[in-house]
Order: sequence, then structure tokens, then C-alpha cells
Amino acid sequence: MTSSTTFEFTQIGVIHSCYTEKFGIPRQPGLVEETTASLELLPPFNREDILDGLEGFSHIWVHFVFHKCIQEKWKAKVRPPRLGGKEKMGVFATRATHRPNPIGLSVLKIDKIHKHGKKIFIDLQGADLLDGTPVIDIKPYLPYADIKTDALGGFAPEKSAPSQVEFSELATHQAISYEKKFGRNLLSLIKQVIEQDPRPSYLSNTTDRHHGIKLWNTNIKWLAKEDHLLVTEIEVEDDVC
Repeated sequence: MTSSTTFEFTQIGVIHSCYTEKFGIPRQPGLVEETTASLELLPPFNREDILDGLEGFSHIWVHFVFHKCIQEKWKAKVRPPRLGGKEKMGVFATRATHRPNPIGLSVLKIDKIHKHGKKIFIDLQGADLLDGTPVIDIKPYLPYADIKTDALGGFAPEKSAPSQVEFSELATHQAISYEKKFGRNLLSLIKQVIEQDPRPSYLSNTTDRHHGIKLWNTNIKWLAKEDHLLVTEIEVEDDVC
């Protein structure tokens, strides 16, 4: 009987993202197209030649570590949010974070590759990554090999329909003021994040319960109504962004 083997990997980069806490992060990459993130290559990998040829690809696979889940034990069975949290599936049939090895994989669109001083960045679109996420590898996405038109999606054959999101007059004004100051389309980002309804399954049928999501240096307050999700207020925590 062959026993398992332990491996050691080197971090090649770190993610800078608008998601400063786990709650609110999309459950899959690409669902929130407005999300931007930047992958900073760390020494000794902060070299321009290490990326030669990557500019010809539109997307990359990002291999990363669920660093905020390392202390949590892995689970053989989990409750996928897609099933309303009422049914258990084997962890290897899901993309849950509670895995024997806390490794994640996301395919993301490249916005641009650029250098700032001695630092090299790959700006990405549609990210589902927490700020500070360690990256252990990247690979180019190959359409002819990675697209499988006959693939089956199991218990999640297609993405869920988005929830309707509305903004209070106050929240709308605050988002517009934020955009003027920081140059970020906060209204669109908030809408795309919250329409995924990030609430845990056991709260999916509750109404008028206040929730908060942190994006960049803001705290977005919102609640669920009978037929929509309402953003009530946007607090700017500080001017560091």
C-alpha cells in the first residue's frame, strides 16, 4: 500500500484585491466582472523575462492557497451553497475551501502586465480572491485544450440567476461621491457582488436582517427584502486605498 507524500511549495506572488474579508467573495471566478485584482510577483520571481510570451494570452490559471482556512480541518463531506446548504456532497465533488490541501484554482482575464519600480504586476479581471492571497503558480489558459463543450456540471449545471439589487438614495449618493474621489465604479461593483447573494444558506430565507460587506476601504450595509436586496449605506473607513 502506497502512503501519501508531503510536498513543499514556494510562494511566487501575492494578490492585491478589493475583497478584504471572506464574506462577499464570489463563489466562482468571473461572476463579478467588475472585480479587479493585481498579482504581484515576489522575489526572486519579479523578473520581466519570467513573463515573456504571456502577453499573447488573454487568460491565466492562478493556483493559490486558501490561507485563511489553513487552521481549519478538512471535511470529507460539505454542504454546497448551490444546494441551499441542505444536502451534503463529497468535498472532491465541490470547490469548498475545507480541503485536505487548501489549494484553489481560478481562471482569470489578464488586464495588463506592468512594472512599477522593481515590482512586477499582472492586473486581473473577474477575480474571486481575498486580498493577501498567496499564489504558488500561474499557467496560460489554452482555449483549444481547456474548453470542453461536452462537459457536465453535476449538481451545478449553470450559474444561478442573479438577485435584484436596489440602492437607497443615500447609498447612491455615497457611491457616486466615492467614485469621484477614488476613480472606481463602486455602484457597479457592489451590484455585481451582492446580486450573487453571498448570505450563508441558513439565512437565505430571512428578510430585514442587516449585513455588511467590505470592498476596498468601504463597508457596504445591505439587507434582504421580500423581492430584492437593498443597499442602505456605504461607509468609507479611511482615505487609504
